[in-house]
Amino acid sequence: MSNTKTEAKVSFIEEYAPIARDGLWTNNAILAQMLGLCPLLAVSNTVINALGLGIATILVLIISNMSVSLIRNIVRPEIRLPVFVMIIASAVTAIELLIHAWFHELYLILGIFIPLIVTNCAIIARAESFASKNTLGKSFFDGLMMGLGFTLVLVSLGALRELLGMGTLLSNAHVMFGEGMQWLTIVVFPDYEGFLLAILPPGAFMGLAILLAARNYIQKKQKDKKQQNRLLEKQMSKVTVQS
Repeated sequence: MSNTKTEAKVSFIEEYAPIARDGLWTNNAILAQMLGLCPLLAVSNTVINALGLGIATILVLIISNMSVSLIRNIVRPEIRLPVFVMIIASAVTAIELLIHAWFHELYLILGIFIPLIVTNCAIIARAESFASKNTLGKSFFDGLMMGLGFTLVLVSLGALRELLGMGTLLSNAHVMFGEGMQWLTIVVFPDYEGFLLAILPPGAFMGLAILLAARNYIQKKQKDKKQQNRLLEKQMSKVTVQS
C-alpha cells in the first residue's frame, strides 16, 4: 500500500513539476516570451499597482484555462479561437466589476489596463496550446503557475522602480488592503529625494532590461554547470573503463 502511495506521489510530481517550471521560469510569459509588456511597463511603478494587476491576471488565467479545458471536446476546431476570446473577455469583465466594486481606488489607478488583459497574448496562448489539450486539473495548475510567473516579474519590477524612484516599498497599501493598512508601507531610504526617471516610462524599460540580464546570467551559469557535470561524467566513465 505504501509503495502504491509513493509511486502515485512520484508520478504526481513528475507530471506537475514541468508545468510549474515552465510557468515560473523556463516559459515565463515576460522573461521568456516577452508577452504582456504593455501593462507590465505601464503599471509597474509601485508594488501595490503591480500586485493588483498580477492577481487579476492570475484569476483570468485560471478561469479561462479551466473553462477551455471543460469544453475542449465540445467546441469545433473552426470556431475555437473566437470562443476562447469570448471566455477570456467574460472572465476579465467579471473581475473588472469586482475590482470596481471592492477596490475602487485601485480600479481608478489601473484604469484601462484591466480590460486590456483580454488582449494579453499569454492568456490566449495558454488556452490554445495547453488548456484545449489537457485535463481540468492540469489546466488549473498551468493557469496558476503562468499567472504566478507573470505576477512575480511584475512585482519585482514594481519593487525595483518604487525603491529607486521613491525609496519605499508597498506605498499606498490601503488601496488594496483597506483603510488603516498604511503601516504596511516600508520606508527603505528615509529623507530620500527620489529618482524620477525610475517611475517614468523609461525607467520601466531599464528595469525590465535589468531583470532580463539577471535571468540570462543565471541561465548561462546553469548551462555552464551542466556542461561541467557532463565533462566530469565522461572523464569518470573513461577512468572506469580503463580500470
